[in-house]
This record gives sequence, structure tokens and C-alpha cells, in this order.
Amino acid sequence: MQLSSKFIEAAVEEMASLPGIGQKSALRLVLTLVKRDEQSVRRFAKAFTDLKENICLCSKCYTLSDESLCNICRNPNRDGSTICVVEDVRDVLAIENTHFYKGMYHVLGGRISPMDGIGPDDLQLQSLFQRMEDEDVNELILALSPTMEGETTSFYIYRKLKDKDVILSTIAKGIGVGTELEYADELSLGRSIEHRTPFEASLHRS
Repeated sequence: MQLSSKFIEAAVEEMASLPGIGQKSALRLVLTLVKRDEQSVRRFAKAFTDLKENICLCSKCYTLSDESLCNICRNPNRDGSTICVVEDVRDVLAIENTHFYKGMYHVLGGRISPMDGIGPDDLQLQSLFQRMEDEDVNELILALSPTMEGETTSFYIYRKLKDKDVILSTIAKGIGVGTELEYADELSLGRSIEHRTPFEASLHRS
């Protein structure tokens, strides 16, 4: 995109590098920022600089956090006997918005995908298994995507933990999971968690 200003062009290129934003949308956003006063733009820029400099992963569940232990893991009112395993931080946000689930989380950071060169060691799986040893967990909810990679990851976890004294369950089918959780309506997502089924039952259905 040839523009009259190299500064606008550079800003548009950076904005367009974000997922879901094309060149035209990026240009519209950049021109909106140009029209704002200098203090407003500085606050805008500072918000993202502060985000990058201060955000970290929770040392227990691996969601994004302002501190080494996130608000959910620090909350004494959460049910520590239940852990919901998800692929992405966005899934935690989607489930939290339902207000149905009161347990803990574990964010894997992806799913096993040999085609993409992603194996078990590239995900937060060992830390999950360590939590199962260290914490008094009664139920592990597998809320991973219904893709081949998601089901492979769920089955890998199942094989590792099937002999442990823990309930392994999966959220009810009929709803997109994984990275699609954020697009599900809150009521349907909440009900799919509430009406979760034993993971072994899902194996017999497939």
C-alpha cells in the first residue's frame, strides 16, 4: 500500500500484522489515531508497552497474569479439586464468562500436532501431570478442540492418567471447543461444562 507518509505506512503495516486486520482496516485505525490528541495516543501506546513489559504466565496454571500466581489460582473460594484443561488463554476467558465453572484451570499452550512439529514436550503437559501428583485433584475436565489434534492430546492425557484415582471427563459435545470456545454463547458453553461426561464414554462413541 503506497501512502503519502512513510510514518503512516509503517504504522499501517504494524497494525495489519495483527490477525483479522487487513490493510484497509489497519489504515482506518491508524487514521483514527492520527486524529486523536497527543496525550491520548501516548496513553494508547503506553497501555501496550506496559502489557508487554509486565504480563507473565501464571506459575501454576499458565494463563496470563499480572503476577506469578493469577487471580484464579489465588482465590480461596475456587474449587481446587477440579481442573479444567484447555488449549489457550482465550478458552479460560470464555469459560469464566459463563459463571458456571468454579474450579481451577491448566492451559496447555496448544495441542499435540506432529504435522506442525508440536509434541508433548512442547506443551504444558508435564506440569499438568506434576499438579496431579502434588495437588488433591478429584476431577480433570478435558475441554480441548474436537479436531484430530485436540482428540490426540486428550487421549494422550487419558493414557497417562487412566490408572490414577481421578475422574477424567470431557465437556458435552455439540459445541465448538478449543480456540472456538470464545465464539460460543455463554449459556450453551456453560451447559456443556455442567453436563460433562466421562472421557471413556466419548471413546466408545467414536
